Amino acid sequence: MRAGSAKTVRGLACLGALACGVVCAAAAGAAERPNIVLLYTDDQARWGVGAYGNPDIHTPNMDRLARQGARFANAFVVTPVCSPSRVSLIASRYGTEVGITDWINPRSEATLGLDPAIVTWPEVLAEAGYTNAIIGKWHLGTQPEFHPRHVGFSHFFGFLSGGNRPVDPRLEVEGTVKQLSGPLPDLLVDDAIGFLNRHRDRPFMLSVQFRAPHAPYAPVPEEDSAHYKGKKIRIPDYPGIKRVRVEQLLREYYGSISSVDRNVGRLLRRLNELSLTAKTVVIFTSDHGYNIGHHGIRHKGNGTWILEERSGRRPNMFDTSLATPLIIRWPGVVEPGRVITETVSHLDFYPSILAMAGVEQPAGVTVRGRDFTPLLRGESVAWDNTLFGQYDMHHGKVARMRMIRTPEWKLIRHYEADGQDEFYHLAEDPDERVNRIADPGRKSRIAALSQRLRAWQVSIDDPLLREVR
Repeated sequence: MRAGSAKTVRGLACLGALACGVVCAAAAGAAERPNIVLLYTDDQARWGVGAYGNPDIHTPNMDRLARQGARFANAFVVTPVCSPSRVSLIASRYGTEVGITDWINPRSEATLGLDPAIVTWPEVLAEAGYTNAIIGKWHLGTQPEFHPRHVGFSHFFGFLSGGNRPVDPRLEVEGTVKQLSGPLPDLLVDDAIGFLNRHRDRPFMLSVQFRAPHAPYAPVPEEDSAHYKGKKIRIPDYPGIKRVRVEQLLREYYGSISSVDRNVGRLLRRLNELSLTAKTVVIFTSDHGYNIGHHGIRHKGNGTWILEERSGRRPNMFDTSLATPLIIRWPGVVEPGRVITETVSHLDFYPSILAMAGVEQPAGVTVRGRDFTPLLRGESVAWDNTLFGQYDMHHGKVARMRMIRTPEWKLIRHYEADGQDEFYHLAEDPDERVNRIADPGRKSRIAALSQRLRAWQVSIDDPLLREVR
């Protein structure tokens, strides 16, 4: 959606009040606020981290963060593709609320992006005295009005579109796109370390948004791919998958993740060298889940079959497409090694990061998520583990899906012409292998979940409801 560069009067008033009421009153203690480092990978599934039980992958730095902080066992996105997922993280809104329901592709980049009138949490932090940087992938609009500088970031080094090369990329550097040499993760962390060096003496928020392990996964430096040479890689157990191809892809995918992990280690070391570790919250997560042979597909919610006798798209909202790693190290607050089992989503980052910083949410701004910092502190709080999701797929195939997920059940409604609804008993079938939508013994359960799903759609003014009446 195209929008003006100015904030709405309401949003400006909210932020102005926040600036006067919070920042001025707390100016003397601003230096005590924690720094925030958000490490955000692209297409990294929860199963793509050693700390989540994968014995084949080499991720010592991600695993160390999990030992030193909290690991969320049930973190999800609400849309299993890139751009709308990034919207939910930065704005705590569903994609249909902002007009971004599928990944922004080159054909839509001329007009589509994150409306700069939306008040994001980086803007709220900036008003509270934080210096904010985004380094890496943006993918929320390439036109000037959608630039990250309009939503709270004072420093940008990276690329605005969705894709780039894993080596020798073209990146925006101080406002000019340049051809650079070297592995992309290394270049991003080089700039991130430079930012740390320059801003070590005042509160900062640094978001490093890696392109890896997005396809193509290779090439990566030899030191990263070497972990998997000659190693037998376990592959998903799904009938008819292209086993040789899947193993090759997993090997390359793991090498790409290891290239990120090595650079995560570089960044953590620099924080330590600058004596910033104790006062910096480090958050590690991904923009959505991923499949390589899982359910017989490759990629995420817009998956393609990777079977010997089947091809084409498989739009989906499988847990493997929705589930992300989420690891948070918060020294002095989070007990090392904590495992949090409550269900959280990208929507929850907005209120939670502001709570970490000790900054109030702006009044009058719609925020769909919940503050999960009580869970990090180990407090006993009432928590609804229901997750709602949506995905309107436009590229490659048309799909229109709405989902309700509880720890025990998942219902996915398909509104496209050739779609079949899906219903899984997650407590008995966590791998979602048996679609029970036609099970006569489940009619009452499906009806109850359908009613809750529709109530949620009404609550967010889902445009799909208007179309199907």
